[in-house]
Amino acid sequence: MSKYIFQRVLLMIPTLIGAGILVFFLMRMIPGDICELRLAGTGLSVEQEQIDICRENLGLNRALPLQFIDFMYGFVTFDLGDSMWTGHPITEEIGLRFQLSLQVAIMATLFVIVISIPLGAISAIKQDTWLDYAVRIFSIAGIAIPSFWFGIMIILGLLILTQAVSGVPWMPPIEYKPIWVDPMHNMSQLIWPALATGYRYAAVATRMTRSTLLEVLREDYIRTARAKGLIEKVVINRHALKNAMLPVVTIIGIEFAFLIGGLVVTEQVFNLNGIGKLFVDSVSNHDYTMVQALVMLVVMSFVIVNLFIDLCYAWLDPRIRYS
Repeated sequence: MSKYIFQRVLLMIPTLIGAGILVFFLMRMIPGDICELRLAGTGLSVEQEQIDICRENLGLNRALPLQFIDFMYGFVTFDLGDSMWTGHPITEEIGLRFQLSLQVAIMATLFVIVISIPLGAISAIKQDTWLDYAVRIFSIAGIAIPSFWFGIMIILGLLILTQAVSGVPWMPPIEYKPIWVDPMHNMSQLIWPALATGYRYAAVATRMTRSTLLEVLREDYIRTARAKGLIEKVVINRHALKNAMLPVVTIIGIEFAFLIGGLVVTEQVFNLNGIGKLFVDSVSNHDYTMVQALVMLVVMSFVIVNLFIDLCYAWLDPRIRYS
């Protein structure tokens, strides 16, 4: 097992280097100049000399290979530099927003695990019964409903319900507080976006669990286990469900990595200042250093999640690591 883990960790290195090369040079191909954008915001006429001074201060007048070396060295040493737009350290800009996005991703993923696996298993075991039809309606609705629209419906529902009960409409808090500072404030703010995003991904994972479990239940070794006289609960839990989890683990892991930086619209709906919103602002402002750091953060998240998925594969099916 240790050899298998070591091989998977080594595969992370070329992935990160390739992602660094792509994001660095693609950012330089985007039309526009951050110095022109910053100086134009003053409302005064901008001379070329001022633009050249700005580019020199930001290091944009250096050769691209030297800029790339500085970028990769800073990434390896965790020195991401300063934002070209705000001038603040990138680690500080990302820190608080990453806490928020990571917590929403974890809460949504927990919701997916708790909901999708039991419902998918029930739907497969009770195939073509009213339970199966109910779960399929639940999953189809989750896939069809956009997360941001569901979020809007949640906010409207909270307003209408609290107005009817107490006479005073209530909305989730706007100011973010970490869970260790004020747990009630934190949960009352983030439980709703986690629910809005988790519902869709739970629907996808539910359908995947159902389809894979149905396929496994038709295998010969399941028929053999039943012929030996094993009770149905043991057949499902010990033999069928574990082997059906490989595609489900993949879906849940990939969606978790996506949630860290891909909730742009949902963050706008719930007025959250997370990684997704910071992505949009950085691209709009041509903040090269910030965008590079954010992309590498998301890449690192996907790489780490894929490593975890590979380890789950090896645990669920030992034949994978031996091959």
